[in-house]
Amino acid sequence: MDTWLVCWAIFSLLKAGLTEPEVTQTPSHQVTQMGQEVILHCVPISNHLYFYWYRQILGQKVEFLVSFYNNEISEKSEIFDDQFSVERPDGSNFTLKIRSTKLEDSAMYFCASSE
Repeated sequence: MDTWLVCWAIFSLLKAGLTEPEVTQTPSHQVTQMGQEVILHCVPISNHLYFYWYRQILGQKVEFLVSFYNNEISEKSEIFDDQFSVERPDGSNFTLKIRSTKLEDSAMYFCASSE
């Protein structure tokens, strides 16, 4: 097989990988005072039905917060309490609301989706 053809095939596969749909999260970062409300938005992949939120406190492992299916919480962790809520208000975006933030809420929050 010609070397040029192999290089072209590999490049084509790599390029195809870059055009895959992806989950988008906003805001990318947010600084707030304690006691404030924070709403994080997630735009999942369009044909996905399951949505997830995770968080990672600095220096600790990633923690599962909640999964959401059919406009209802399907599973939640022990740390997901009344301070947190999730919803899909417009039928596409998926939000995580943190009411009255506390110091221990300082973390990186991640959303994900699956079919």
